[in-house]
Amino acid sequence: MLAAMSEKGFVAYSAKLFGQHIELGKYSFIGDGVVLYQNPGSGKIMLGEKSSINQTCIVETGEGGSVIIGSGSHIQPNCQLSAYKGDLVIGNAVQIAPNCAFYPYNHGFATDKPIMQQALSSKGGIVIEDDVWLSYGVVVLDGVTIGKGAVIGAGAVVARDVPAGAIAAGIPARVIGQRQKQSD
Repeated sequence: MLAAMSEKGFVAYSAKLFGQHIELGKYSFIGDGVVLYQNPGSGKIMLGEKSSINQTCIVETGEGGSVIIGSGSHIQPNCQLSAYKGDLVIGNAVQIAPNCAFYPYNHGFATDKPIMQQALSSKGGIVIEDDVWLSYGVVVLDGVTIGKGAVIGAGAVVARDVPAGAIAAGIPARVIGQRQKQSD
């Protein structure tokens, strides 16, 4: 569906927005089939100016977690952003390829109680700093900071911090290189 973008942004007709604490920045874009679910009693969902969440992404909060997406960031189709306990903070000019997932919380898994009956916990949430590129199918786990300008390879599972400017890949993700200045 094509539509004119305005200062108020664009929300596709088939997108579903639930919650009283959802803030969309100027010229933001919410694509077809996107679900934004801000659970009552939880944190907020904020989308920065000129940012987009594309087709069939799910963004949800619960138990106090918030999802904050900076300006000029783009989330491609089929991504899952679930902030049930810890916050998910995505910086400015971040590029997230299709089928990425972010989980800033953990389930309890003691053996004396069913997992579904155990409380969720968080190691402090997830921070994706400015100018980061996450390739296709990346999974980012709780307690991780991905530094400014980092690149994460397709299919990686990021379970620990990635320094600024690093290139990381694999399961679990590890640093395999460093971004370089473009030569003239």
